[in-house]
Amino acid sequence: MKSGFLEKLISRLGKIGPEDVQNYLLRLAQERGFLETVFNAIQEGIIVTDSSGRITYLNDGACELFGLDGHDSVGKRLDERVRGLDWQSLTRSGGPVTRDLEIFYPANRFINFYIVPLVIEHRDADSDGAAGQVGYAIILRDITESRRSAEKALEGERLNALTLLAAGVAHEIGNPLNSLNIHLQLMEREVRKPEGRPRGQLQESIDIARGEISRLDSIVTQFLRAIRPSKPQLKPENINALVEEAVQFFGPEIGSRDIVVETELRPDLPLLQLDRDQMKQAFYNIIKNSFEAMKSRGILRIRTDADESHVRVSFTDNGGGMSADALSRVFEPYYTTKAEGSGLGLLIVRRIVREHGGELAIESTEGKGLTLTIRLPYADQRVRMLEAGKPASV
Repeated sequence: MKSGFLEKLISRLGKIGPEDVQNYLLRLAQERGFLETVFNAIQEGIIVTDSSGRITYLNDGACELFGLDGHDSVGKRLDERVRGLDWQSLTRSGGPVTRDLEIFYPANRFINFYIVPLVIEHRDADSDGAAGQVGYAIILRDITESRRSAEKALEGERLNALTLLAAGVAHEIGNPLNSLNIHLQLMEREVRKPEGRPRGQLQESIDIARGEISRLDSIVTQFLRAIRPSKPQLKPENINALVEEAVQFFGPEIGSRDIVVETELRPDLPLLQLDRDQMKQAFYNIIKNSFEAMKSRGILRIRTDADESHVRVSFTDNGGGMSADALSRVFEPYYTTKAEGSGLGLLIVRRIVREHGGELAIESTEGKGLTLTIRLPYADQRVRMLEAGKPASV
């Protein structure tokens, strides 16, 4: 639209006749149609709102990114149409802001969200040329490919290291396992012979050997789970039931070590789309870690709750906790603060939670225990605000 066209039209409103008004309106419609055609041809999403965040315009690109109906969205608040969008934090500064968002609907994508205030200078006699903010212009750029390429490159480096280590593990552990099984068979034959070695001595050797086999097999199994996670088979599941089953699995250990497990399970939680076996495996790993961190008569508190978009499962123990340095390395393969352990337990938990679209958070102070919280989505949350300059949460 030519500069000053609207101003000239407004100044002449009292002088023009009905036919001129019709011509002007037709010209305005043509200009608007031309601009909309241009904006809809742009791949980036464009949204214009008023000062309170109500949508006044959005192009086809924005509708596609957020899965919105353009006609139905005009006049509605943007943060109502796009759940999870923190409008206050985006507009608090009063100046241009850029943030990255993760979109869950209609497809999982990452976008750059650039918002700038719209300021119009008033030219009437009473305003003295003062400028006033009338809304916001928002530009949405799909950065999914670049972001995922960077994540894949980083993940690829880690997996390459794990793959090389896997070959070494298979070579070093495979042969001893086979040898142990052969010797166990020979020892069992000796036990059956009345003139053989003392039965008690042989049986003790057998028990030790079998224990070593179980330990080595556990290391290999956890390693394979870490580097080759299977795709979850999602079905509606009761998260409280899975927690109770996981606790029941550790019943004998709870009794023998005089550990107290307190559960506070919210009864009205919605069913979640989960892989039952994988999520129970995650709970097993977390509970086992808590037990190993606590002495006898330790206390583990397990709590489930929910907010408007996620179900939370938190595990709080009164063990020794972790230092800041240990927390920063807790998801590194084979890093462990325990005398024994594979260092893969939490890596597996994080993979499982991520495969379910969830988030994992750990809080701890050395000497004062640890809290691990899993957040699993259940509502139609369309976006997740990401920290400025930081990748998605673990």
